[in-house]
Amino acid sequence: MRRPVRRVNHRMRHWIWPAVLAVTAATLSVGSPAGADADRSGLPEAIDTVLGDPRLEGAVASVVVADAATGDVLYRHRPSGRLMPASNTKLLTSAAAMELLGPDHRFTTDVLAAGQRQGRVLRGDLYLRGTGDPTTLAGDYDRLAAQVAASGIRRVSGRLIADDTRFDARRVGDTWSADDESAYYAAQISALSLAPDTDYDTGTVIVEVAPGARAGDRPRVTLTPRTDYVDVDLRARTVAGGGADTLAVERRHGTNTLTVSGTVPVGGATTKEWVTVWEPTGYAAAVFRDALAAHGVRVSGPTRTGTATPEGARRLASHASMKLKDLLVPFMKLSNNMHAESLTKAMGYEATGRPGNWGDGITAIGGYLKTAGVDPGRLRQVDGSGLSRKDNAPADQYIALLRAVRGEPWFADWYASLPVACGPGKSVGGTLRSRMCGTPAALNARAKTGTLTGASALSGYVTDKGGRELVFSVILNNHLAPSVKALEDAIVVTLASSTEDKAVPVTPRSSRAAKNGDHGQDADVECSWRKPARC
Repeated sequence: MRRPVRRVNHRMRHWIWPAVLAVTAATLSVGSPAGADADRSGLPEAIDTVLGDPRLEGAVASVVVADAATGDVLYRHRPSGRLMPASNTKLLTSAAAMELLGPDHRFTTDVLAAGQRQGRVLRGDLYLRGTGDPTTLAGDYDRLAAQVAASGIRRVSGRLIADDTRFDARRVGDTWSADDESAYYAAQISALSLAPDTDYDTGTVIVEVAPGARAGDRPRVTLTPRTDYVDVDLRARTVAGGGADTLAVERRHGTNTLTVSGTVPVGGATTKEWVTVWEPTGYAAAVFRDALAAHGVRVSGPTRTGTATPEGARRLASHASMKLKDLLVPFMKLSNNMHAESLTKAMGYEATGRPGNWGDGITAIGGYLKTAGVDPGRLRQVDGSGLSRKDNAPADQYIALLRAVRGEPWFADWYASLPVACGPGKSVGGTLRSRMCGTPAALNARAKTGTLTGASALSGYVTDKGGRELVFSVILNNHLAPSVKALEDAIVVTLASSTEDKAVPVTPRSSRAAKNGDHGQDADVECSWRKPARC
């Protein structure tokens, strides 16, 4: 990845501010048990020990653990303290989407004709209309083009019009960092877009840079998908074997010019980067136009974006996305920000009939949360993914959600989408696949990760040694240590190792251990921010 800008937050156990002294004892309750049963369990002392780690010095935490079935709170520390939850925000968004859109919801992408057919000529415009599918691939656009060709059309006398009006024209979320403009996890949002591979990072193009055969040669650059929508400004050079690999790929602000700079040694590895495009609607239209040409369909006029398809236009081709319950897997397992935002805008459209936007979508999510026993008045959500640093939520509201969704008819599919500790591969373990391996939490804990610079979170489910299902939410902010993932893991492993009568704190792994080959257990950024391997 070009720059790991998303990192983790911490909290110190023994901090006192003058303002904090005014907070009620119930709100502070550092490690305070909910009752006698919690005292006997030993969980408060065990979790307090983990939270006393020096990596949390000066930081702040909101942590709650409860019995999933009864709701009995077994541990709480600042349960109502609002902190940045990062990608734990996706728990709110995904649950609301399952309820409001439905597990079987599909996005559609259609090709429509406006005008009259005269033999093989369409006298009029051809429309490509999207509804927000964040999983459309170049192959899907190729199949749409093949359907158009199969209809007998060989020439379009008018224009190719890309209809992205299902969503509004606002492309990036509230307070998203300008530094992230070309980063694959912060792509622009459109109702009509394109993902380069089955990680489904919509709105991005894959750039591969291989060294030349000899020192002084220009490196070889390939794009996926192959498209003229982006230009490559190749400034990099090949150096002798054993030289420095300093390759970097950046997109210039407001353009689709990709600058490839730095050096790569002869015989060195190919660098692979996912880079966002500027204006994803035009990107999708360009790839579709190329597909039409490949199938023998020529469009005479230019491409135009942002225009609605007229009433009465005839459908020539259609593509449906996977069902939402299946889309949740790449969305949640890989913590895909663009999926979250597309779903948020789609919920806004379904609720109001207006072009999907963040405001209507967040209101719709809040309406569902009320029915689930979550108080939207006690949290602030401004986007669907948690990429915004304005998002604030306390651990107790995640506990309420995690318990409430257990009774939903779609719970099994939603639960299956959560990353699994030490689970095999991206489609099972997701962003937890390298964490808690060799512990009682492995293949046991299912939880959503979250990471921003100075913010880290982990919320989900784990079964303890006695077979009791627990729900937990750990939100850590304002830490200066590169990572506090090991502390989150230690809490969850402590829960998995505990019984109702006994709990022993697990010693968190050290940052030094992680750097010496711990496969991401305490890496400076979580899997979801690291391309291409994603752990």
